[in-house]
Amino acid sequence: MLRYADCIALVATGWAALSAHATDVSLVGLYSGKALVVVDGSRPLSIPVGATTPQGVKLLAIEDGAAHFQVDGRRHRLTVGQHAVSAGNDVREAPSVALTADPKGHFFTVGTINGAPMRFLVDTGATLVAMGKTDADHANIDYRKGEPGMSMTANGPTRVWKVTLNSVRVGDVMLNQVDAAVHEQDLPIVLLGMSFLNRMEMKRDGQTMTLKKRF
Repeated sequence: MLRYADCIALVATGWAALSAHATDVSLVGLYSGKALVVVDGSRPLSIPVGATTPQGVKLLAIEDGAAHFQVDGRRHRLTVGQHAVSAGNDVREAPSVALTADPKGHFFTVGTINGAPMRFLVDTGATLVAMGKTDADHANIDYRKGEPGMSMTANGPTRVWKVTLNSVRVGDVMLNQVDAAVHEQDLPIVLLGMSFLNRMEMKRDGQTMTLKKRF
């Protein structure tokens, strides 16, 4: 038979184990592509986008005045002054977005690239997310530092630069580090190609297409 003291010790041990798997993140400030965070009550720490704290908290992106973190395998959106507690054993439904086809069967949608508003066309025939130079400038993409190449279009060959986008968001789905091609000429719309779609579970039911994030 367990003594009272033994019960107390077991409860304390269980609570300590649970606490070890939970992470508390507070967003203190945002500036110049960095976030000032407090993790598990530690001293404030400044981390840039893409970096991970010693506690395993990764800053995925900064968009629209908010920071997006990955904590214990879950994504959290925080504004300054907010905090989140995440448990490693929690199970959360992957984010998804439903799109409706137009009369011609095309799937158009709106979203953001690096936080800048964009209009997309789902294009399974495009290897990469593709955009023109004006859209790239709007998203603050220094594409001329990317990998140069050539692409064949309906108007003939054109120069392109392969780049990596910090973030692409459609509805509740956001991906980081997405490969893209920036065309020297403007395009009428951003093509949501397979560099984004390959990371989705795609389901079509009549005029509706559902994209569910896989990784």
